[in-house]
Amino acid sequence: MSGDLDLAASLYKNSIELFPTAEAYTFLGWTYRYQGKIDEAIEECKNAILIDPGYGNPYNDIGAYLIDKGNYDEAIVWCERALASKRYETFQFPWYNMGRAYAEKEMYNKAIECFKRALVIDPEYSLAREAREAVSRLLQ
Repeated sequence: MSGDLDLAASLYKNSIELFPTAEAYTFLGWTYRYQGKIDEAIEECKNAILIDPGYGNPYNDIGAYLIDKGNYDEAIVWCERALASKRYETFQFPWYNMGRAYAEKEMYNKAIECFKRALVIDPEYSLAREAREAVSRLLQ
């Protein structure tokens, strides 16, 4: 959180050596993503899934990272897996990410529906609201 990504990665790795958790792998992946190491981020999320297949965060994160790489169809599959997760509390994020992927595929009505679903869960989610409005303008 302080911006020292190298230190964060080192601490997550130490934590994983002591006691590997899905959360630690997911946060290590998140750190790698902010370092521009997208493939490494995806691998760490897959490690998280191996430890706890019911934990939704790494599925959504993989979806987001695949959007960064331009792999929209594959991203949608991972977001759908996040939505099916048993241990997950922020379902607005995979809905938002699926909306992003559909928007990139120029499937604007599907994108808007996804953004709306995210906003039903979290009406204050400004990224979803802004994305819905931007895509709606494309349809006018």
